[in-house]
Amino acid sequence: MSRFGTTLWGLRDELAAHLVLSFAALALGIAIALPLIVAAARNPHAARVALGLASLVQTMPALALLALFYPLLLSLSVLVGGGIPALGFLPALLALALYAVLPILHNGVAALRGLDPAVREAADAMGLTPGQKLRWIEAPLVAPLVLAGIRTAAVWTVGAGPLATTVGATSLGNPIFAGLQTQDWVLVLAGCAAAAGLALATDGVLVLVERGVAQRRPALAWLGLALVALALGWALVPARAEQRPTLVVGAKNFSEQYILARLIGTRLDEAGFAVSYREGLGSAVVFKALESGDIDVYVDYAGTLWTSELRRTDSPAPEAMRAGLAAYLTKPGGARLLGTLGFENAYAFAMKPDVAKARGIASLQDLVRAAPDLTLGTDLEFLDRPEWRAVESAYLLRFRQSKRYSPTFMYRALASDDADVITAFSSDGRIAADGLTVLSDPSRAIPNYDALLLVSGKCAADPRCFAALRPLIGRIPVAAMREANYRVDRDDAKQTPESAASWLATTLGLAR
Repeated sequence: MSRFGTTLWGLRDELAAHLVLSFAALALGIAIALPLIVAAARNPHAARVALGLASLVQTMPALALLALFYPLLLSLSVLVGGGIPALGFLPALLALALYAVLPILHNGVAALRGLDPAVREAADAMGLTPGQKLRWIEAPLVAPLVLAGIRTAAVWTVGAGPLATTVGATSLGNPIFAGLQTQDWVLVLAGCAAAAGLALATDGVLVLVERGVAQRRPALAWLGLALVALALGWALVPARAEQRPTLVVGAKNFSEQYILARLIGTRLDEAGFAVSYREGLGSAVVFKALESGDIDVYVDYAGTLWTSELRRTDSPAPEAMRAGLAAYLTKPGGARLLGTLGFENAYAFAMKPDVAKARGIASLQDLVRAAPDLTLGTDLEFLDRPEWRAVESAYLLRFRQSKRYSPTFMYRALASDDADVITAFSSDGRIAADGLTVLSDPSRAIPNYDALLLVSGKCAADPRCFAALRPLIGRIPVAAMREANYRVDRDDAKQTPESAASWLATTLGLAR
């Protein structure tokens, strides 16, 4: 079997989770839309409000809608004393369900309004109550058009489902986002093919239901519903029964995080835990997920926590920063700092060596005079982070324009001259491989970024979890991390994060 076929075959868990999420969101969307259809068809004011709100939801990017549910659910959980998951299935379900409402609502309202008035007059003449008219006359007549709206909503929901990965829900977005970041196009294509296949299959099954209703052929409609039930039954039955306690490993959206997540996950698996992964999370989400117990372990960076969580603007020595963070993470049962992994991954402004030399730029101070003629390329979140505000304030930097990229494409932009300066990462092997010039920071505006191993209260209280992770502390030198990163990011002989993590464990003597 080709690698594409093997990869596609290996997406069973992601496909099952995507199917369950999509159909649950569709079912919730139908449950919301059907009462609104009846109310809107009877009351023009209700119709304007319902259709307006549904249309407003549709104007919002699906990614933004998903992101908004995280802080909303987190705040609600705090208000009720906890227990509401703010990451994973629930926010994805709610966001996708709202996305599914509009086509169902629009078709249903149009169908009810378009009924021949003579039909209603005949029903009234027969003395039917409003409820009887709805069940016996209106519903059968408008059902085909409502089902057409449900078909549209189903395809939209399946298509938007991969974005659920960004809020920690397992979906076919897992291989797509991981493949995009690591430039593993086979993984991307496999995820896209699975998502497209699921959308086409869903539409095909719902066609059977729609035709069965429209042609008054109940057997055809029941066949379609039976196929839906079989698919959900398959998805809800786990591939294997798992009796071990489960720990969730989190990761942000770049190669180093994927590698470290797999390194951590392997050690936990060998210690007897069942391991699941929530990857591709943003910095603003992942720490809150650890605090709330939605994930159990992940790697963050000292400067990120110092500026984003502690809201500090100073830049103390690494030891003082780590001590401050350890003191901050002392809530009973909350997140804990287990220790530093032994390397730093700091933001580092980098340029092509010939461009830097020609313009006489060796530091951020030198960059000030040239910046108005240059384009800055950053990762997706840097320009919204306190670190950028600190650098901008310290050096009064003003670039001609700024462009955001996923970390991998940021380096590509520099190579293709779409960007003149990028916010690189100091542990990235591409800096040395591409011979980039890293600009010094004489004002020390960029804080220390020691890689820190953070664990949840659940993991900290479990001696087996602590014992499995403790050997990683202080064990990873920056040279080894650069090599592991480059194995994933290089254009030739590219490796998967799993392979790079295995190489790193063997190199460091951590393999069992």
